Amino acid sequence: MQRLKIHTAIVAGLLALAGCSPSNAPDTAAKDKAADSKDAAASTQGAFANEREKYSYMVGLDISRSLGSIKEEIDVSVVEKALDDGLSGKTTRMTQEEALKVRQEFMQKLQAKQASKSKEESEKNQKEGDDFLAKNKEKPGIKVTASGLQYEVVKEGSGEHPKATDTVKVDYTGTKIDGTKFDSSVDRGQPATFPLNGVIPGWTEGLQLMTPGSEYKFYIPANLAYKDHGPPNIGQNATLIFDVKLLSIEPPAATPAAANKPGTQTPAKPGSKPEVKPVPKPVSK
Repeated sequence: MQRLKIHTAIVAGLLALAGCSPSNAPDTAAKDKAADSKDAAASTQGAFANEREKYSYMVGLDISRSLGSIKEEIDVSVVEKALDDGLSGKTTRMTQEEALKVRQEFMQKLQAKQASKSKEESEKNQKEGDDFLAKNKEKPGIKVTASGLQYEVVKEGSGEHPKATDTVKVDYTGTKIDGTKFDSSVDRGQPATFPLNGVIPGWTEGLQLMTPGSEYKFYIPANLAYKDHGPPNIGQNATLIFDVKLLSIEPPAATPAAANKPGTQTPAKPGSKPEVKPVPKPVSK
């Protein structure tokens, strides 16, 4: 029991240092291999000499997963030495106070590195998006609004145009300019219902151009989408493409719960656990 407590403390500390939690620790590679190695894992369980060895291996795997995001910054042999010193009661090369200072220094380094990476990604996405839109607007059928929103009409519907204060029901698929799909109510088999003034500006503007039954394709510049606050699966300053079908304008009394709004669903991808796909969620103006 005491060893398990020690293991928990070790992993918790390493997770904190790596800036992650047990639920989002970098274990993607392990998951990708899980299906292929299931039979192999079952056949090697008997390879451990005893329970202590088996438990020790499990602890090692947990620690390796927790360190995945910072593996390029550390020397595993030194980590092993620190574990041995700490668990055996030997004199350590750092006091608790010194370790705290080093931890703070390391976290500042990691944060600066991430900030630099984010800046590079943001600038790259902005340039690629600008170049894409400059070429796209020259294509036949592409219309451009005063705000810079680009769209094309796939199919015209009929009836009233929604107002910014209306609630609408839509089906949509969102992709990045490289074709990567990041969200789709169509794939989920569940249309999205939301107030038009509670989504990204490109959606608020674009859907007001439509009538029920219409199908449009939106090309949304970063400044009308998430700007530099894009979620990880979209990225900062990304230009987005949406295929949208306006199904209906909903009566105010029929407004559904917020859980039905795009960006709050948790659709499941085939072969992976459900993850949030926040697309046209509210953006501060």
